[in-house]
Amino acid sequence: MKLKKSFYQRPCVDQIAKDLLGKVLISRFNNSLTSGIIVETEAYSFKEKGCHAYNNLRTARTETMFGDGGKIYVYLCYGIHNMFNIVTNKKEKAEAVLVRAIEPIEGTDLMIARASTRNSHRITSGPGKLTKALGIDRTMDGQLLTGYDVWIEDPGTKIAFSRIVVTKRIGIDYAGEDALLPWRFYLKDNPWISRP
Repeated sequence: MKLKKSFYQRPCVDQIAKDLLGKVLISRFNNSLTSGIIVETEAYSFKEKGCHAYNNLRTARTETMFGDGGKIYVYLCYGIHNMFNIVTNKKEKAEAVLVRAIEPIEGTDLMIARASTRNSHRITSGPGKLTKALGIDRTMDGQLLTGYDVWIEDPGTKIAFSRIVVTKRIGIDYAGEDALLPWRFYLKDNPWISRP
């Protein structure tokens, strides 16, 4: 079942990031379906320095984050990688979850072709890789996750607390003390999680 807006519009971005583990991220372009289980996420909030919208900074890039939860936020990293984020909370509360890795389910051959690699464990084991494999780019920025191009479903799988690893986020040392927030979540021993 496709996740409803109410799932995304809750106030605790770190809880949403954790709850997204085990959900299925799906893309459908040109009648081709690709999907994968979300195995790694990171939470970001306007209240902390790791976030693009820290201290309510509004720019052309961050404007999508200020919308209602349930929208797609895609930004370009290092001028190369499209990064797929899920806007959470209510309007004007700029928070989002970065999906860092998925475990492929459907359309693996297409994902491998898009990623230009033969190693299936490398096609979605990082935030820039998974967007390429799923065909997601910045044209998706601002679209709703309740639409028909990209969405998330709940397969009904219950993730045991013991399977969830909680740690600090990757690559945000510039955020000082906020870089130490335990806002990265991933499934223990999953071979598709990203590497620092």
